[in-house]
Amino acid sequence: MTATSVLLSAIPDAAPAGPLTVTARRVAESLIGEMGNRWLHTQGVARRAAELAGPLGVDADLLTAAAWLHDIGYAEATVVTGFHPLDGADHLTRRGWPVRVAGLVAYHSGARFVAAARGLSELLAAYPDERTVLADALTYADQTVGPSGLRVDPAARYAEVLHRHGPCSWNALVDADRGPYLRAIAHRVEHLLALPAAA
Repeated sequence: MTATSVLLSAIPDAAPAGPLTVTARRVAESLIGEMGNRWLHTQGVARRAAELAGPLGVDADLLTAAAWLHDIGYAEATVVTGFHPLDGADHLTRRGWPVRVAGLVAYHSGARFVAAARGLSELLAAYPDERTVLADALTYADQTVGPSGLRVDPAARYAEVLHRHGPCSWNALVDADRGPYLRAIAHRVEHLLALPAAA
Protein backbone atom coordinates (compact mmCIF):
# COMPACT_ATOMS: atom_id res chain seq x y z
CA MET A 1 0.00 0.00 0.00
CA THR A 2 1.40 3.38 -1.01
CA ALA A 3 1.46 6.49 1.19
CA THR A 4 -1.22 7.96 -1.08
CA SER A 5 -3.55 4.98 -0.71
CA VAL A 6 -3.07 5.11 3.08
CA LEU A 7 -4.01 8.79 2.98
CA LEU A 8 -7.16 8.07 0.98
CA SER A 9 -8.17 5.09 3.11
CA ALA A 10 -7.96 7.29 6.22
CA ILE A 11 -10.71 9.62 4.98
CA PRO A 12 -13.75 9.13 7.20
CA ASP A 13 -17.06 8.46 5.43
CA ALA A 14 -15.51 9.05 1.99
CA ALA A 15 -16.86 7.03 -0.90
CA PRO A 16 -14.46 4.59 -2.54
CA ALA A 17 -12.30 6.30 -5.15
CA GLY A 18 -14.03 6.38 -8.54
CA PRO A 19 -12.36 5.78 -11.90
CA LEU A 20 -11.56 9.44 -12.57
CA THR A 21 -10.03 9.80 -9.12
CA VAL A 22 -7.89 6.68 -9.46
CA THR A 23 -6.51 7.84 -12.81
CA ALA A 24 -6.11 11.44 -11.67
CA ARG A 25 -4.12 10.38 -8.62
CA ARG A 26 -1.79 8.33 -10.83
CA VAL A 27 -1.30 11.21 -13.28
CA ALA A 28 -0.67 13.73 -10.50
CA GLU A 29 1.83 11.48 -8.77
CA SER A 30 3.71 10.89 -12.03
CA LEU A 31 3.98 14.63 -12.65
CA ILE A 32 4.39 16.22 -9.21
CA GLY A 33 5.00 13.29 -6.89
CA GLU A 34 8.63 14.33 -6.43
CA MET A 35 7.87 18.02 -5.86
CA GLY A 36 7.95 18.05 -2.05
CA ASN A 37 5.43 20.47 -0.61
CA ARG A 38 3.55 20.70 -3.91
CA TRP A 39 2.80 16.98 -3.62
CA LEU A 40 1.96 17.22 0.08
CA HIS A 41 -0.41 20.09 -0.65
CA THR A 42 -2.04 18.16 -3.50
CA GLN A 43 -2.62 15.12 -1.30
CA GLY A 44 -4.19 17.33 1.34
CA VAL A 45 -6.44 19.07 -1.18
CA ALA A 46 -7.60 15.70 -2.57
CA ARG A 47 -8.38 14.50 0.94
CA ARG A 48 -10.29 17.68 1.75
CA ALA A 49 -12.23 17.46 -1.51
CA ALA A 50 -13.25 13.88 -0.75
CA GLU A 51 -14.48 15.01 2.68
CA LEU A 52 -16.51 17.87 1.19
CA ALA A 53 -18.25 15.99 -1.63
CA GLY A 54 -20.85 14.17 0.47
CA PRO A 55 -21.88 17.06 2.72
CA LEU A 56 -22.13 19.38 -0.29
CA GLY A 57 -24.00 16.85 -2.44
CA VAL A 58 -21.62 17.00 -5.40
CA ASP A 59 -20.01 14.34 -7.61
CA ALA A 60 -17.23 12.95 -5.42
CA ASP A 61 -15.32 11.33 -8.28
CA LEU A 62 -15.26 14.51 -10.37
CA LEU A 63 -14.38 16.78 -7.45
CA THR A 64 -11.64 14.56 -6.08
CA ALA A 65 -10.14 13.96 -9.53
CA ALA A 66 -9.98 17.71 -10.13
CA ALA A 67 -8.36 18.13 -6.70
CA TRP A 68 -5.60 15.64 -7.56
CA LEU A 69 -4.99 17.44 -10.86
CA HIS A 70 -5.38 21.08 -9.84
CA ASP A 71 -1.64 21.82 -9.56
CA ILE A 72 -0.16 19.59 -12.28
CA GLY A 73 0.56 22.75 -14.27
CA TYR A 74 3.58 23.29 -12.00
CA ALA A 75 5.26 20.16 -13.39
CA GLU A 76 8.10 20.91 -15.79
CA ALA A 77 6.58 18.55 -18.38
CA THR A 78 3.39 20.65 -18.53
CA VAL A 79 4.76 24.20 -18.51
CA VAL A 80 4.02 26.27 -21.62
CA THR A 81 2.76 29.67 -20.45
CA GLY A 82 4.07 29.51 -16.87
CA PHE A 83 0.51 29.97 -15.56
CA HIS A 84 -0.19 26.69 -13.81
CA PRO A 85 -4.02 26.54 -14.05
CA LEU A 86 -3.89 27.03 -17.83
CA ASP A 87 -0.89 24.78 -18.37
CA GLY A 88 -2.52 22.04 -16.31
CA ALA A 89 -5.81 22.32 -18.21
CA ASP A 90 -4.01 22.30 -21.58
CA HIS A 91 -2.03 19.22 -20.55
CA LEU A 92 -5.23 17.40 -19.61
CA THR A 93 -6.95 18.41 -22.84
CA ARG A 94 -4.06 17.13 -24.95
CA ARG A 95 -4.43 13.79 -23.18
CA GLY A 96 -8.17 13.47 -23.71
CA TRP A 97 -9.50 14.31 -20.26
CA PRO A 98 -13.13 15.48 -20.06
CA VAL A 99 -13.46 19.20 -20.72
CA ARG A 100 -15.23 19.65 -17.39
CA VAL A 101 -12.19 18.36 -15.48
CA ALA A 102 -9.90 20.64 -17.50
CA GLY A 103 -12.24 23.57 -16.81
CA LEU A 104 -12.20 22.97 -13.07
CA VAL A 105 -8.40 22.93 -13.14
CA ALA A 106 -8.26 26.01 -15.37
CA TYR A 107 -10.42 28.18 -13.12
CA HIS A 108 -9.60 26.94 -9.63
CA SER A 109 -8.99 29.46 -6.85
CA GLY A 110 -9.81 32.59 -8.82
CA ALA A 111 -7.41 31.87 -11.68
CA ARG A 112 -9.44 34.10 -13.99
CA PHE A 113 -8.21 37.22 -12.18
CA VAL A 114 -4.55 36.33 -12.62
CA ALA A 115 -5.20 35.25 -16.21
CA ALA A 116 -6.69 38.66 -16.98
CA ALA A 117 -3.71 40.47 -15.45
CA ARG A 118 -1.30 38.31 -17.44
CA GLY A 119 -3.16 38.72 -20.73
CA LEU A 120 -4.20 35.06 -20.79
CA SER A 121 -7.99 35.42 -20.52
CA GLU A 122 -8.59 34.46 -24.14
CA LEU A 123 -6.64 31.23 -23.73
CA LEU A 124 -8.40 30.45 -20.46
CA ALA A 125 -11.78 31.04 -22.14
CA ALA A 126 -11.27 27.83 -24.11
CA TYR A 127 -12.46 26.10 -20.92
CA PRO A 128 -15.84 26.21 -19.19
CA ASP A 129 -16.02 28.35 -16.06
CA GLU A 130 -18.92 26.53 -14.45
CA ARG A 131 -19.26 28.52 -11.18
CA THR A 132 -21.09 25.71 -9.40
CA VAL A 133 -21.04 24.34 -5.87
CA LEU A 134 -18.58 21.71 -7.13
CA ALA A 135 -16.23 24.39 -8.48
CA ASP A 136 -16.56 26.27 -5.19
CA ALA A 137 -15.71 23.05 -3.33
CA LEU A 138 -12.50 22.62 -5.32
CA THR A 139 -11.42 26.18 -4.57
CA TYR A 140 -12.40 25.81 -0.91
CA ALA A 141 -10.37 22.60 -0.64
CA ASP A 142 -7.36 24.36 -2.18
CA GLN A 143 -7.80 27.37 0.09
CA THR A 144 -8.04 25.31 3.28
CA VAL A 145 -4.87 23.24 2.84
CA GLY A 146 -1.42 24.72 3.33
CA PRO A 147 1.84 23.89 1.54
CA SER A 148 2.62 20.97 3.87
CA GLY A 149 -0.79 19.36 3.32
CA LEU A 150 -2.24 20.39 6.67
CA ARG A 151 -5.63 22.03 7.10
CA VAL A 152 -5.61 25.80 7.57
CA ASP A 153 -8.12 28.60 7.85
CA PRO A 154 -8.93 30.19 4.44
CA ALA A 155 -7.74 33.62 5.59
CA ALA A 156 -4.44 32.19 6.83
CA ARG A 157 -3.97 30.26 3.59
CA TYR A 158 -4.57 33.35 1.46
CA ALA A 159 -2.19 35.44 3.57
CA GLU A 160 0.46 32.70 3.27
CA VAL A 161 0.13 32.65 -0.53
CA LEU A 162 0.48 36.42 -0.77
CA HIS A 163 3.49 36.37 1.53
CA ARG A 164 5.17 33.46 -0.28
CA HIS A 165 4.72 34.99 -3.73
CA GLY A 166 5.63 38.48 -2.60
CA PRO A 167 4.25 42.02 -2.98
CA CYS A 168 5.15 42.29 -6.67
CA SER A 169 3.55 38.98 -7.69
CA TRP A 170 0.55 38.49 -9.95
CA ASN A 171 -1.37 37.30 -6.88
CA ALA A 172 -0.68 40.57 -5.10
CA LEU A 173 -1.55 42.57 -8.22
CA VAL A 174 -5.07 41.09 -8.39
CA ASP A 175 -5.65 40.93 -4.63
CA ALA A 176 -8.35 43.63 -4.65
CA ASP A 177 -10.55 41.44 -6.87
CA ARG A 178 -9.38 37.92 -6.08
CA GLY A 179 -9.38 38.28 -2.28
CA PRO A 180 -13.11 39.14 -2.01
CA TYR A 181 -13.92 36.45 -4.59
CA LEU A 182 -12.16 33.76 -2.52
CA ARG A 183 -13.72 35.02 0.70
CA ALA A 184 -17.17 34.80 -0.91
CA ILE A 185 -16.53 31.20 -1.95
CA ALA A 186 -15.43 30.31 1.58
CA HIS A 187 -18.56 31.96 2.97
CA ARG A 188 -20.83 30.07 0.53
CA VAL A 189 -19.24 26.69 1.21
CA GLU A 190 -19.17 27.19 4.98
CA HIS A 191 -22.83 28.25 4.89
CA LEU A 192 -23.76 25.05 3.04
CA LEU A 193 -21.69 22.93 5.42
CA ALA A 194 -23.48 24.51 8.40
CA LEU A 195 -26.95 23.67 7.11
CA PRO A 196 -28.68 20.76 8.87
CA ALA A 197 -28.46 17.52 6.90
CA ALA A 198 -31.57 16.69 4.89
CA ALA A 199 -33.89 14.30 6.71
